Amino acid sequence: MRPVFGFLLDHLENNKDSQKTNVMSRICDLTGKKVIVGNRVSHSNIKSKRRFSPNLQTKKFFIPDTGEWITLKVSTSAIRTINRNGISASIAKFLRNGKI
Repeated sequence: MRPVFGFLLDHLENNKDSQKTNVMSRICDLTGKKVIVGNRVSHSNIKSKRRFSPNLQTKKFFIPDTGEWITLKVSTSAIRTINRNGISASIAKFLRNGKI
């Protein structure tokens, strides 16, 4: 199972510097969810722009295959998917679907 995690770990290692400088990015590491833009609508139907932020949490996950801990900024829906399927299956699924 190392090749699947090797890609993810290499990706995270290579982007450590950019993650430190890009602290405020609101993008899920697994699903790719990010801020979307919509309208705030008042009672009088006046529309003004607003942002919808994803519910992101910074969480450490233990990968039993490699015996390593990784820290990911993931959405709460991704955390639920990881809890349901396991970290190994979830990362493999997201890699297969081209999300990461």
